Amino acid sequence: MTTPPVPKSRILGTGHYTPERVVPNSELEKIVDTSDAWIAERTGIRRRHIAADHEVNSDMAAAAGRRALEAAGLNVADLDMIIVGTISGDTPMPACAVHVQQKLGAEEIPAFDISAACAGFVYGLTIADQFIATGKARCVLVVGVELLSRLLNWQDRTTCVLFGDGAGAVVLGPAKDDGRGILATRIFTDGSLAGALSIPGGGTAEPLTPDGIERKRNKVHMTGSEVFRVAIKNLTGASTLVLKSSGLTSKEVDWVVAHQANLRIITQVSDRLGFPLDKFVLNIEEYGNTSSASIPIALDEAVRDGRIKPGQNVLLCALGAGISWGAAMVRM
Repeated sequence: MTTPPVPKSRILGTGHYTPERVVPNSELEKIVDTSDAWIAERTGIRRRHIAADHEVNSDMAAAAGRRALEAAGLNVADLDMIIVGTISGDTPMPACAVHVQQKLGAEEIPAFDISAACAGFVYGLTIADQFIATGKARCVLVVGVELLSRLLNWQDRTTCVLFGDGAGAVVLGPAKDDGRGILATRIFTDGSLAGALSIPGGGTAEPLTPDGIERKRNKVHMTGSEVFRVAIKNLTGASTLVLKSSGLTSKEVDWVVAHQANLRIITQVSDRLGFPLDKFVLNIEEYGNTSSASIPIALDEAVRDGRIKPGQNVLLCALGAGISWGAAMVRM
């Protein structure tokens, strides 16, 4: 067995926020050709939380960030950097992180976004770990947040039944000598699959026109079968790599917090990795796919309810648009 690496950064606190409004599958039956049974059987989703009309992405991100700071016993003034994983920011420019900085009342610290969709949190965690490892930062807030309900075609049952809104966050700081911290991360992108999950209209390649808006080109488009296939393969591959890099055996992994996209994907990843499903933290039934927010929301819930305990080894893995994916091994 490989000697475990010495972690350079560790998670100091976690937090999350989900909107109050809950939309069950039965409500979607009224607007699109679907049913509660069809959605639940194919995805594992029964409900999702949808942002109120007055809420914007940065509101949710700031709320999750405040809770993570509180859990860490830190103040906003302690932060050196804010990284936000999102593809549904308040505005095309500036970054959502800029608005989060302002709403938290942070100082003139760098604040920027990561556009890796569902993999955004793992990407952000990897970047924050590097800043702390090199001594360029001592305290970094990493947020995954999405308000995808405003980017969906609510007549497309292949996408509108899947997604929900929410935010999750962690605060990272320097590791101590107790072995707790981020043991390994790996991130990847395959641009040849960019068309499998995208919002094709609204950028410089396809500026929005009345016709484009009519054809919902500014909404999420997905080839579900292609995403399903590569998700299982790539999540399994990335998870295997970080397991090896961290010097751990599969028996030493206490929990897996996978991106909550589809219960069938998670089940197949469980089978291929050889981890029993009861090692997976699951909340897809309640929240659906919250994209970059799904891992930090599930992580925070499991920390707060006592399932994930200090010193336990937790595998994180996610795949999103790009196609981008990654995994991290964390000793909590």
